[in-house]
Amino acid sequence: MKKILFLFITGLTFSVSHSQEVSDAVRYAQDNITGTARFRAMGGAFGAVGGDLSSLTVNPAGSAIFNNNQFGTTFSNQSIKNNSNYFGTQTSDKENSFILNQAGGVFVFNDRNPNSNWKKIAIGGTYENTNNFNNEVFSAGTNPKNSIDQYFLTFANGIPLHIIDGLEYRDLLYNEQQAHLGYWGHVIDPVNENDPDNTQYTTNIPAGGNYYQENSVYTSGYNSKVSFNIATSYKDKIYFGANLNAHITDYRRSSSFYEDNNKPLEQTETISNLRFNNDLYTYGNGFSFQLGTIAKVTEAFRLGLAYESNTWYELYDETAQSLQTTRQANGAQPINENINPNVVNVYERYTLQTPAKWTFSGAYVFGKSGLISVDYAIKDYSNTKYKPTSDPGFSGLNGDISNQLTTNGELRIGAEYKINRLSLRGGYRFEGSPYKNGSTIGDLNSYSGGLGYSFGATKLDLAYSYLERKSNQGFFATGFTDGANISSKLNNVSLTLLFEL
Repeated sequence: MKKILFLFITGLTFSVSHSQEVSDAVRYAQDNITGTARFRAMGGAFGAVGGDLSSLTVNPAGSAIFNNNQFGTTFSNQSIKNNSNYFGTQTSDKENSFILNQAGGVFVFNDRNPNSNWKKIAIGGTYENTNNFNNEVFSAGTNPKNSIDQYFLTFANGIPLHIIDGLEYRDLLYNEQQAHLGYWGHVIDPVNENDPDNTQYTTNIPAGGNYYQENSVYTSGYNSKVSFNIATSYKDKIYFGANLNAHITDYRRSSSFYEDNNKPLEQTETISNLRFNNDLYTYGNGFSFQLGTIAKVTEAFRLGLAYESNTWYELYDETAQSLQTTRQANGAQPINENINPNVVNVYERYTLQTPAKWTFSGAYVFGKSGLISVDYAIKDYSNTKYKPTSDPGFSGLNGDISNQLTTNGELRIGAEYKINRLSLRGGYRFEGSPYKNGSTIGDLNSYSGGLGYSFGATKLDLAYSYLERKSNQGFFATGFTDGANISSKLNNVSLTLLFEL
């Protein structure tokens, strides 16, 4: 696509789109279990329970279960460890972060008219950090077959030499920029260097395999959601609620790929090692809404149904790249190249529509002694779409999303038992893979527990949750798609302070 404006000679350019990937769409479509400590301890199974500030994020009718005004805030400490296996080489990395996880409140307005069937109206507002992106992953090993040269060749083949050789990096499209880096870093060369219309390229990395490779990925940022809630109670038997949600995303990703080989030097120059750096910054906001109902079938048994709409994100991307290479011919001194355009590509706003979700819930309440609850949610990730769909790049990507992603289910089970002022809690969560192959991002299993203590109008809750998930995403989405098997284990401790008025 054409670049439409050059903003500053300092190296900031503006263009229409860059090479988004299926994994980018999945990142913003997924939510983690966050919220209050009670919510987390019970695995987020609150669709038919209500009466918790975070229950509103599952079923907005849950605020009508409150009998009194309530306000609270939650802080969490998250630790994630990633164990990597890349062609038999084991490495690990970990990241720890402390965040404001949740804050909010609910006002309850009771109808004092004994003849009215509508017993109360609840109005609430909550903030939740729905996804914490702070993470580090390091992979290293010897690849027996494939080199990073396939990345640059895939982009370069088909592009005339006079574009790669004759234009500045800032004036090129995304695919042309990748070819430009590979050409000027001498990773690739034209088959016919004397033909300005040459469109075929060859590698300068020696063949034969056994390339030592490292890939480091550092991410930071968050997805957050601010919800405005209203709910009502009919005869204290049926509860209805709705949310309007404002979403904010701020995501930074910095990756560095290194490769070297110990192949014998040749008469012509070949690449001995290289380092390829990529930075991505994505930011923007979105909108969604939720509708829900909870029915008391009996005083003990409750059913819940909730719908969360698609989320419509308006996103912006900024990217920066650099490439360092070392090449050498037999009997000659090594030559180092540092291809750093010092350009930040700023791309035009685009829309990402993430899929809707249905949640079916049931709960059994043992009077004031405790409860058991179950939620089952369904989300079709293949309905994720980049827009405008008329964009040729987006139409192909949307086709990949439809082909690679699938409908998945999420099961949440929670229990609570009260002993006077003390509450004991436990939970389990299972979420299927959003990918048809089941391995790019695997199934999720999570176990949780916690306790709470009521001081009367003040409550203090503590929760611990453990999550594990495996994945195998390629270091790059094009050309060179080899990646490591990652086993991620996340530990979270949350503390909530609540006040009732």
